[in-house]
Amino acid sequence: MASEKSNPIQKFGTMAGVFTPTFLTILGVIMYIRHPWVVGNAGILGALLIIVIAVAITLSTALSLSSITTNIRIGSGGAFSLISQSLGLEIGGAIGIPFFFAQAIAVAMYIFGFREGLEAMFPEIAPLILDSLVFALVLIIAFISTSFAFKIQYVIMAIIILSIASIVGGLFVNELNYNFVWLGDFQGSKENNFSGTSFWLVFAVFFPAVTGVMAGANMSGDLKNPRKNIPFGTLSAVIITTIVYMALVFVAALLATPQELLENYNVFIDKAFYAPIVLAGLLGATLSSALSSFVGAPRILLALGEKRILPKSDFLSKTNKKGEPFNAMLITAVVVIIGLSLRNLNTIAPLITMFFMITYAMVNIVALIEQSLSLPSFRPTLKIPLIVPLIGAFGSLTVMFIINAAVALASFILIVFFYYYLVKKKLKSEAGDSRSGLFTALAEWSTKKTTQLSPNREVRSWRPDLLIPVTAPKDIRSAFKLIESIVAPKGSVKFLAVKSYDKDMEDKLNVFLPDVSERLKKQNIATSYTFISGDDLSESLKISMQSLNAAFFKPNSLFLTVNGNKALHSTYQNLIAFAKLNKYSVLLYVPFENVGLSLEKDITLWLKNFPSNWKTTFDIDNNDLSILTSLLLQKNWRGRIKVKVALDHVGITKEEDIVLLNDLVRFPVNSVIEHYQLDMEAELLKSNISDINIFQIQEGKSIKEMIDMVNTTRISAIYCLDSLNENALV
Repeated sequence: MASEKSNPIQKFGTMAGVFTPTFLTILGVIMYIRHPWVVGNAGILGALLIIVIAVAITLSTALSLSSITTNIRIGSGGAFSLISQSLGLEIGGAIGIPFFFAQAIAVAMYIFGFREGLEAMFPEIAPLILDSLVFALVLIIAFISTSFAFKIQYVIMAIIILSIASIVGGLFVNELNYNFVWLGDFQGSKENNFSGTSFWLVFAVFFPAVTGVMAGANMSGDLKNPRKNIPFGTLSAVIITTIVYMALVFVAALLATPQELLENYNVFIDKAFYAPIVLAGLLGATLSSALSSFVGAPRILLALGEKRILPKSDFLSKTNKKGEPFNAMLITAVVVIIGLSLRNLNTIAPLITMFFMITYAMVNIVALIEQSLSLPSFRPTLKIPLIVPLIGAFGSLTVMFIINAAVALASFILIVFFYYYLVKKKLKSEAGDSRSGLFTALAEWSTKKTTQLSPNREVRSWRPDLLIPVTAPKDIRSAFKLIESIVAPKGSVKFLAVKSYDKDMEDKLNVFLPDVSERLKKQNIATSYTFISGDDLSESLKISMQSLNAAFFKPNSLFLTVNGNKALHSTYQNLIAFAKLNKYSVLLYVPFENVGLSLEKDITLWLKNFPSNWKTTFDIDNNDLSILTSLLLQKNWRGRIKVKVALDHVGITKEEDIVLLNDLVRFPVNSVIEHYQLDMEAELLKSNISDINIFQIQEGKSIKEMIDMVNTTRISAIYCLDSLNENALV
């Protein structure tokens, strides 16, 4: 957590905190030494088209960023904060970690660019010494204070404005070229001996020039009013720099011939009104970009530390008395030194660009999701059409693969790795995020589609969704393992705790139900619980079942456990009859004394009373739930099913019927299927050895008779009643 400060921390406004760093990062090295080359290859119209496509992506991202910022209380970390608040800390962190490294390594790249400009003036000094001196300059400015760094940037901005004026002034001191090429023939560069290039390769060279839209957003935690500062500062910087780039297309075309533009990267310097100020602008642009990145990267690291995403988060999230992320700046400096030690960043530069692009894509995706959900909480003061984030997201991802498909794929793999690392950390966000809204919207859409396709629940989509009444913890303890084995992994459980006037029991349930729900949730079982008031268990459950009938995601099975409380037997009898009327199935568990489920291996399923026409209607009457329950238990226990099928003179008359039944049900291969005569049932029950018996609830059979059956067999049993919404033969 951030340390408390006794002195007020200086916050920055739109001009210092957002506009200036964004403006200076966009008007960088490419404007001075690659922009004329772009015009020479693509021609005037081609260069304008490249700018329009590039700016369409970055402006869309800036608009998406601004729209989201006007809707939320953005924290520190800029894009990381936006993404985390919408899609969760795992995705936010998976993007934020590589984005921090991209920002930090970018400092090394800008230092190399600055050094290349100095080498022309000081050729006798070794490049490593120049790099060290420039890095020391950046470090000193940043460590003095962010405020001082921004004041330096004002000076640099003045130099850059003067340098642009000097480039335009070159029109008055040079012989102008009026032999314009509107559409270039893409001859390439001197590095490839002008052997040719393509529109998209030239686009890839230019595109990094306009990717500075996050420079101001990275300072979100240090702004006076991020909700106003970021949109106004970012959008105004993007618009003004776009006008500058477009104007310089015509300036370049007038200053030199297409061949000169291709061959001489320093056209803007050589033909300027005053060359030294343009060279100073080039050096200033690289220095300001290095400063912006070095000031912004620690803020991202600070935010990651505050959310406990990285190891040593306490260390990373500390700030000094001035509110500066001193420790995060030290770590950033180490990363920059590692980058400088590589000496040639050409191998990892494309990966850095990819991390920037993925961040921009995710910002647009967040805006797309937030707008699509149409939640009442999404009330941005800057509203944008849905097409804007769509263009930004699609454009960012497309540009990644245009630049380098292999590196783009590698960057995605790396982010997936970070994501799974953070998922395992089980991060907790106090502020929450929009994921629940997203999944709720998907659930609502799915519900509507399901209802349109089939107003009634399809038997093929059946799964066990249990409604379990609870009056005391003992109602669940004896049956917990069985419940878990029936519903795992795709079923659900809803506990209905009936409050009584027993305060002590109510307190016990208040402790017990959250614990048992949490255990089921750890098995990925959807679990919920609620309390209802009522003295009569039967009446309370009847009202609850009728109320739940109005819901789409409602329980489909009533699960009851018979224990020693004989007073509940008549209540259960009434509930079974009521459940049938309301199309709930019933699972009645009768445990045998303290044996319970024994070894949880052998399951005996007893089937009988098949209708005469079951082979044509595929309706096996009250046998479906018994079969499905046995299959669920066998799968979770990894056990074996013994199927006992009663022969009669109506439904199952011969062995061929049992073969057909097995083919339709598709019992596991290790199952044993046997037939028996009904008059031998009592003897078979006594001699059968199993961990559990599964029967059907026969009409007119009382709870007492079911208990007697269990005591006779000395094996726990489940009695099943179909709701007619199950079919074991599908």
